[in-house]
Amino acid sequence: MLCQRLNNGIHTDDEAREIMSEIVGYKLDESFRVFLPFTTDFGKHINIGKNVFINSGCRFQDQGGITIGDGSLIGHNVVMATINHDYDPTDRGTMHLKPINLEKNVWIGSNVTILPGITIGENSVVAAGSVVTKDVAPNTIVAGNPAKFMKNIEDKIQ
Repeated sequence: MLCQRLNNGIHTDDEAREIMSEIVGYKLDESFRVFLPFTTDFGKHINIGKNVFINSGCRFQDQGGITIGDGSLIGHNVVMATINHDYDPTDRGTMHLKPINLEKNVWIGSNVTILPGITIGENSVVAAGSVVTKDVAPNTIVAGNPAKFMKNIEDKIQ
């Protein structure tokens, strides 16, 4: 219901932040920004730091928990999936929940999918279109499907 309210109509940044605060269950920092639409299963399992930006079209399946560190940027149409089903065909309806953790200053490119149980290390970049199936080390750039190490951030800065 709250996501529907968020995504229907035109909102100022302050209004969108206020509705997002209701969704996550605590007051978000004034530096938080979201471009709509945005959807989530529950919202109460999302922890958002300061200076976080979430671009339009993102879908957060938050039942397993999602943490977004300070200074993180999330591109268009990012999917964060914290639920997986059992591999046993006779028990496929069983869901396994694992959290996703974005540490500080992470940049997630457009159309990225992050799978359950993943940690993206501080200052790292996930290139657009990637599927993250394993943890990402701090200060690195990963890309592809599955996402693989491309280079260290310091190599790109120089």
